[in-house]
Order: sequence, then C-alpha cells, then structure tokens
Amino acid sequence: MSFAKLDDLGRKLEALEHALSILGADEATHMAVGGGEKRAEAMSQLAGMYHAQAIAPEIGDWIASAKAEALTEDQILAIGEFERNYINATCLPTEFVQRRTAATLRSEQLWRELRPRGDWDSFLPALEGVVSLVREEAALRAAATGLSPYDALMDQYDPGNRTADIDAVFADLKSFLKEFVPTALVAQQERLARRPRKALNAHYPIEKQRELGLAAMRAVGFDFTHGSLAVSHHPFCGGVPSDVRMTTRYRTDEFLTSLMGVLHETGHALYEQGLPKGWSHWPLGKARGMGMHESQSLFVEMQIARSGDFWTYMLPLVHQHLGEDAILGWDVADILSEVNFVERGYIRVDADEVTYPLHVILRYELEQDLVSGKLEASQIPEAWDAKMIEYLGISTIDDPKDGPMQDVHWPGGAFGYFPSYTLGAMIAAQLGSAMKRDIPDMGEHMQRGDFTAINRWRADKVWSQASRYSTPDLIMKATGEALNAEHFKVHLTKRYG
Repeated sequence: MSFAKLDDLGRKLEALEHALSILGADEATHMAVGGGEKRAEAMSQLAGMYHAQAIAPEIGDWIASAKAEALTEDQILAIGEFERNYINATCLPTEFVQRRTAATLRSEQLWRELRPRGDWDSFLPALEGVVSLVREEAALRAAATGLSPYDALMDQYDPGNRTADIDAVFADLKSFLKEFVPTALVAQQERLARRPRKALNAHYPIEKQRELGLAAMRAVGFDFTHGSLAVSHHPFCGGVPSDVRMTTRYRTDEFLTSLMGVLHETGHALYEQGLPKGWSHWPLGKARGMGMHESQSLFVEMQIARSGDFWTYMLPLVHQHLGEDAILGWDVADILSEVNFVERGYIRVDADEVTYPLHVILRYELEQDLVSGKLEASQIPEAWDAKMIEYLGISTIDDPKDGPMQDVHWPGGAFGYFPSYTLGAMIAAQLGSAMKRDIPDMGEHMQRGDFTAINRWRADKVWSQASRYSTPDLIMKATGEALNAEHFKVHLTKRYG
C-alpha cells in the first residue's frame, strides 16, 4: 500500500531530522572549536541524504495512489500535508537552489563583515543579487502552488496565511499603535514619577541563575525526561520533541534577561513536547508554522511571565535561589516596571512588547514591495527611514547599521518570515483571552504556581492538533474566531495604558 510506503519513508526522514537537529544543537553548545570542519561535513552529507530521499520522484506516485486507498480522517489530512511539503521541496530546480545557496551565503558573510561599520554601499550589490533571486523563487513557488508570489514565500513559514487577511489585521494594529505608543510612554512616566525604577546592583552567580531558570521551567511544565538546558551565544530551542535542547545566556550583573529568555524558550519547548507522538514521523505531527510557534513562546513570556500573578509566585523563588539580598527592597511592582519597560528604539530584537509590532510591520510592508518590484534594494534606506519616522518618530537615514542592516533575514534570503513574530504575539493574546473565558481563575492558578489547567488547555487546543489545520483554521478552532487584533490591543491597553 502506498500509505504504508509513505509511512516508512517518514520514519527514515525523521531519523535523519533527529540526527541533524541534535548535531546542530551540540554544535552551538558543546562542540570543541576544532570539530567544526568535520561537523559541517557530516551535517552536509546527512542533509544531502535527507533531500535526496524527500524529493524522490516516486513519492508523487505514492501520494496519488494513497489518496485512492481507504483512509481515516487523520490519514487523509496526513497525505494532504505530506503533498504540500513535497510540492514545496520539489518546485525549485537544483540549479536554482545551488545559485541561491551560494548567493545567500556570500551575502550573509558580507553582512557580518560590513554591518558593524554600517557600510551599506559595499553591501548593496550582494543584497541586490539576493532580492533578484527571491523574486525568482517567489515566481517558481507561485507557479507550483497557485498563490501570489509573496503569499507563496510566506506559506513556507505559516501555511494558510495570506496577505489579503494579514494586511487588514496589521493595518488595524498599526493605526492603534501609532497612537498608543505615546500614550503608553506618558503613562509610564507617571508611574515612574510615583515609583522610580530600581537598579539591579548585586552579583548574580551563573550557577544560581541556572538553578532559578530550572525551577521556572519546572514550574511551567517542562518535562526534564525529554529535554535539557544549556548555554549558547544566542538562546534557542532546538533538538527534537523527545529530546528538546534549550539554551540561554547569562550576565552576572543582572538575572532578568536570562530568566525571561529561559521562559520564552520554554514556551517553544512545551509546544514541541506536547506534539502527538504517534504522528511524529509525518509532517502532520510537526508544529504548525512559525507564527503558531512564536505564539506559544510569547504566551509563556508575555501572557504569563510579565504578569503580576506570575511574579507573585516567582518572586519568592528568586529569593530562594539567588538569596534574600539579590533584589533587596524589590516587590512585584518593581519587577513589572523593569520587565515591561517601554521605549522607542532602533533595534527590533531589543524592542518592548508595545513597539515591537511596528518594527515587524515596517519590514512586512517593505519586503512585499521588494518582492513585487515596487521597491528596489537601492531604495531601502530612504523607505526604511520614512517608515521609522512615521511609526516610531526616530530616523535611521544616517545609521544603516541600526537601520536596514540590523537583521540577517534579508541577507539570508528569508523573505516572508517577519510577519510570524507579530502574528505570534497577536495569537498569544487571543489564546489568552479565550483561555480566560474557559479558566476564569487563571490568575489565581499562576499565583499558586499551578500551570496544570493552563497547559491542559493549550495541549487540547494547540499542541495536540499539530499540523492538522492551516494556521488560520487552527486559530479559529482554538479561539472561536479568526485572528483579531482587538485581543492584542486590549492586552496592551490593560498592561501599559
């Protein structure tokens, strides 16, 4: 039977994915510097084996034959998702993939070299080459999927999302934020006038911070029999669902950055650990796109870990693990003032919960114009500056390093990815709103450090569903309505207004 052949193929591909994921996580955490060359060779060979098996021509025949077999509802959905992945894997000619790989690698290398000194002019030719290839890729994917070019790019990261829907939601959110940011800043100044920010001026040993992070992970539901915490230059959540590899980084002059990073990555990890194990070797059993993945990490970080209810529980743990003198004189209000501080800034990755979406919407709008040809790469600095002034009231025209050169996404050819970040924040707020309807005393649960009901709700609505549905359909089934900016707006107004 063809379904059985696909099932067997899925197990072989899963084994290769497993090896690549663990090797990649190990490279970022424990590998000795001298192991890099052989590790790259090993991973390259495994990636080649994976790609060759994933695009084998007989797979198309197996998919067609399997559709005619007597299948369960889950099996029908599994075939559909397998076919979507197969089309996305085979629609790009090998010759194009080679050209794109070479161009984006060179572009990223130049970006690392030139970004520190903000040398836009020297970087521009490489970026122009990438943009040209992205337009070519978008056309190839559009022809294979029947989607518009930008939607075809975005569908790789968030299946089912379409600009026709997102444009309206983002326009609503942008209009709100342009007015709300000044309001939030005024409200913050008034709060700070009554209660100034306090400085963290103790020494926070890394081992004590690690124990605090482990305690926080344990509290919110991380399964240590199927995962671990390590250190890396940049925090990430990798590995595989049965062996999640989480990382953080530490500073000894403060502990909140590491702790909030741990909680963010734990949100990703809980999603992976909660995926249906019986379908782990099928695309159906994977997480449903980057927007939904970000929603799970941001649910833990923003909806839970930046709330007063959570810190009512967490503050005693801080004292327990870091010592009573660690934040002497701080109470929950002081912590919230620190973790929820708002300011206009140039850098997306450093932005707060209020201003962050404007950074993303700016990129979303520009990259659509780049893909369509309405904007050329040479025009990016002026277009970027105009939107920064309009949205955040600050100029980047003389600072490409902290303007259009700050992200690796465009140098690496990752167009269509940026929307996932803000979609994740919006989905998290909408899930939180729906959860509060079903669990009215959710805040009291957090104050006790009891996340059982909260995680059970998310497991039922999101984790166990994996990739059974498109992103929009999954949001609808989980919350009872389509993606709606109102929930995020209410969340921000309540916290920062």
